Order: sequence, then C-alpha cells, then structure tokens
Amino acid sequence: MTREQYILATQQNSLPRSDHPQFYPVGIYGWRKRCLYFFVLLLLVTMIVNLAMTIWILKVMNFTVDGMGNLRVTKNGIRLEGISEFLLPLYVKEIHSRKDSPLVLQSDRNITVNARNHMGQLTGQLTVGADAVEAQCKRFEVRASEGGKVLFSADEDEVVIGADRLRVTGTEGAVFGHSVETPHIRAEPSQDLKLESPTRSLVMEAPRGVQVNAAAGDLKATCRKELHLQSTEGEIFLNADTIRLGNLPVGSFSSSSSPSSSSPSSSAPRQTIYELCACPNGKLYLSPAGAGSTCQSSSNICLWS
Repeated sequence: MTREQYILATQQNSLPRSDHPQFYPVGIYGWRKRCLYFFVLLLLVTMIVNLAMTIWILKVMNFTVDGMGNLRVTKNGIRLEGISEFLLPLYVKEIHSRKDSPLVLQSDRNITVNARNHMGQLTGQLTVGADAVEAQCKRFEVRASEGGKVLFSADEDEVVIGADRLRVTGTEGAVFGHSVETPHIRAEPSQDLKLESPTRSLVMEAPRGVQVNAAAGDLKATCRKELHLQSTEGEIFLNADTIRLGNLPVGSFSSSSSPSSSSPSSSAPRQTIYELCACPNGKLYLSPAGAGSTCQSSSNICLWS
C-alpha cells in the first residue's frame, strides 16, 4: 500500500458517520433579496412611466402614418399646414403654398434667400429688411405675369425698362445725371412739359431730326444769354401767319454830322445801321437805313437774292 492510500483510508475511518445527510441552501436571501426585488420593481415602474410618456407624446404631437402634427409626408414631398417655425437653416428645392392661400415668410429681423452653385459659392442673394430690399446678382429682371415680357432689367452695363410707358409722378419730375436716349417724351394731357438744365446746357440730338410739337398750346424757348438757331446743311423754315420780333433795339441814322462832332467821342468810327427787309418769297436781306425805308423800293434786290 502506498503512502497516499494509507492516508486516505485513515481519514475516512476517522470521519464521524451520520444517519441524516446535511443540505446547504443555494440562492439569495436576506437583504440581498430585498434589494433585488426593489430594483426589479423600480425598473418595472420606469418602463410603465416611459411607455405612458411615449403614448402621451404620440398623442400630443399627432403622430400618424403620414407624418406628425402639421407635417405630412406625401409622394411629392413634405406638406405643412398652418404656421411653422424653423430655428435652423432650411434646405429645400421648391416651396409652394396652397392654391387658396398666399405664401408668407416672416422674420423678426430680415429674410435672406441665397443661391449657390455646385461648389457652394454664392451666386445670388435677396435680402428683405426693415429699411430696404437688396438684390445681389449678375442680372436682375422683372417679368410680366402674362407672356413673360421683361419689364425691368439691370446689370453692370445698363438698366433696361421694357414697359410700354414710363410714368414719373413726382412733383420734381425726373432728374438724370447723364445722357438720356428715348424716342418720345410726353407730359400728361393736362400738364406742361418742361425740359430744364439749371446749371448746364441742354442738348437734343437725333440723326434724323428733332421734332418739338405743341398741338393745343404754345411753344416757348427761353434762355438767359443767347439763343442760336443753326443749320449746317439745310435751312431754317418759319411757317406761321405772323412772325414777330419784339423788343428789338431801334437805331438812328444821320447824313450830316452833328454840332457836337468836335467832342472827343466824335473821333470814334461811325457804325452803319442796316434795316432788315423781307422779300415776298420769304427771304431776308439787309438794306442800309436812310431817311426813309428802302425795303419797298428794293425789288431788284429781292430778284437778285
């Protein structure tokens, strides 16, 4: 017998024998069991409260299969009913209103609409503020609702007004800092037309002529210094029943020298005075003024001229 077998046989003989076997309890007892039941009960209550809150939120927010609240998800996009507020940027392709109601965009400060290219660079911007409406783009156009006719367009080179009539209702009229090119300028039926340049000259040019017409009134041209009527290649035609030249200076002619010729002023050269005569064909000529009028006796001059 080996030593290990001897030790085992000795230990088995020394152990007391009992008719009733001993059982050891297996599980959680005491305060551990009570804590476990408490946590299980707390978890159950939390789940019930969470489920109740979820049902309440679904009911309050009006969650349905199509969407939530005023938001409805359709096959064409998203539909909002009523007033909607966005706190963060909104990225959409198109915004439409209902057929029976307008589209209103409201902000406490301003409304800015930006357009960007595929690289994210800003190409156009429209800002509606409390003081002004600003548009930043390469070309700005306003088109008519019918036909799409361009009523107004502006770019870096020019501003085009495509309306049939441009009406200025201000009391001070229209002020242009530079030249204006237009085929027709007309005042209202009961108003006067006035073209004025307070500090500069007023020039009207046209390759085929300038026509100034007053159908039911007078035509008046007033200047401060001199009025020049010049025709480089044509003629100046005055067609009227009566042509009057008022406030002309009247000169005098004397064949004999006056007694005061010995005065210092008599040494100045004497100016010859002419009178303006008109022929029956409408041409004008100058005739030396004498003691009597020579316009009636100068028929040969009319024939020669």
